[in-house]
Amino acid sequence: MEIKEKILKGAEELFFKYGIKNITMDEVARHLGMSKKTLYQYFKDKDEMVHCLILDKIEEDKRIFGKTHKESENIVVEAFAIMKNIREIMGHVNPILFYELAKFYPKTWEKFNEFKRDFIRINLEESLRMGQAQGFVRSDININILSTMRLESIDMSFNTQIFPSDKFNLVEVHVALTEHFLYGICTLKGHKLINKYKNIIEE
Repeated sequence: MEIKEKILKGAEELFFKYGIKNITMDEVARHLGMSKKTLYQYFKDKDEMVHCLILDKIEEDKRIFGKTHKESENIVVEAFAIMKNIREIMGHVNPILFYELAKFYPKTWEKFNEFKRDFIRINLEESLRMGQAQGFVRSDININILSTMRLESIDMSFNTQIFPSDKFNLVEVHVALTEHFLYGICTLKGHKLINKYKNIIEE
């Protein structure tokens, strides 16, 4: 592993567990067993480190969600695969990370919003149209409105004022909102497939 990758991996371990503001460059250096001088050879400050880390995670998410989108036979299959992905991705992330990104790192948070507005929205609208053609998604829904609502619900799930981390589990919030969205857009044919997947998950 190259040194820069090693630094980002170590930073990820700390930031994802404790949040960003609580971690200093000294602590990143100690965690990695290297000098702070080495960190500054690759990153001018913690802000740049955070920005690079999030950009890397966005590219990783594009690969994961893009593969899921391409390989899923319908929107219900895709949604449950994404919920599984989210459990794996978000299961070890401290929710305060998203609050801190939105509040203290607007440039970096905007990159996440671009990913959501462009990549996620395009995939979602493609899946909704395909779902209508397959009979899983109601033909009477407005795809533009429903995709916008879905993207806003993703934002809402990260909002610690609405879902404080001492009362709500981030993964459970994502799953609940996704299931609610699915039941709202799907036909009875789609509902049967949703229930099938929920029974499989509950077993």
